[in-house]
Amino acid sequence: MGLPVYRIAIKDKDLKQMENHIWSDRFFPATLSNGNGSPQAIRIRYRGGHTREYPKKSYEIRTSRATYHFNAEYDDPSLIRNALSFHFFNMIGVPSPSTQHCVLQLNGVNQGVYLRIEAVNQTFFRVRKLPARSIIYAVNDNATFDLNNVSTNTPKTSLFSGYRLIKGRGEDRLRLMRFIRNIHAKRGKTLEKYLNQRLYMDNFLTWLSGAVLTGNYDGFRHNYTIFEYRKRKAYGFLPWDYEGTWGRNCYGKEVASNLVSIKGHNKLTGKVLAYSANRQRYKEILEEILASSFTAHQLMPVVRNMLRQIEDDVYRDPKYKWPLGMFLNEHNVIYAYIENRRRDIRRELQTL
Repeated sequence: MGLPVYRIAIKDKDLKQMENHIWSDRFFPATLSNGNGSPQAIRIRYRGGHTREYPKKSYEIRTSRATYHFNAEYDDPSLIRNALSFHFFNMIGVPSPSTQHCVLQLNGVNQGVYLRIEAVNQTFFRVRKLPARSIIYAVNDNATFDLNNVSTNTPKTSLFSGYRLIKGRGEDRLRLMRFIRNIHAKRGKTLEKYLNQRLYMDNFLTWLSGAVLTGNYDGFRHNYTIFEYRKRKAYGFLPWDYEGTWGRNCYGKEVASNLVSIKGHNKLTGKVLAYSANRQRYKEILEEILASSFTAHQLMPVVRNMLRQIEDDVYRDPKYKWPLGMFLNEHNVIYAYIENRRRDIRRELQTL
């Protein structure tokens, strides 16, 4: 039995407009059906950065009730790294998007295997009964909690550079800017107290553990979402875009298992881990995950099941980028990464 098939129908003139303006974020009307009931009206646009230039493009689709991202996963030979990462983050208690592999058809033409990803928005938090006062995406390399631009090392014109407010008001934007300013201005015990007040620390350290264990090099400069708990007025973190993980980078190149430091690499992780109490709690969380969730015994059955579910449709994917032999070997790449990464982290824990 193959993957579920999602069929998009869009007027030729609208599709041509999309194809001629790939960098536009304009939505176009279309319909979507998956064999269950009548086609539903949707709005559709391309999404992503450099991936918009690929022959297999990713889409954002909005219905009357929900928003989904249909990711091409073009640079990932396994097509499962995002899905596996979000599964893992949910295992360790960090709220993460639900996913579903599927086949996408556009005006009757097979586009190949896609990953349907739940959008992180108000609905995401409402379904999980998490009262989020604000939702902020880290959208580019400037989302490092630094005072300077990453590329030029000159002062930012706005400390909100690198971020996009998805839910909230101007005051929520100003509050994050004030938080960034304060973590650089405060020192010693004052900063330690401030960080523990303004961060949901267990969530932050567990998110950090997930990013470090999966090896998402870009996960500290962007590829994360900040949300502010309404009652606690503290920031929480969750993952986004984890294609470059589990032994490959975001372009699909195999990389060393120790590419990502146990300390992460942005200004906030550095500030938090400067304090022994936070380092000790971080060690406890990592040790717990290493003993329970981040093991080949726990993860490889998930890996094999995901690969088995999509295998037949990968063979039929007209836009699959890689030699099929690479797909067939991906379980070995991921297995080796897990085993090597466990050794890396054990070694780094001794000097943290």
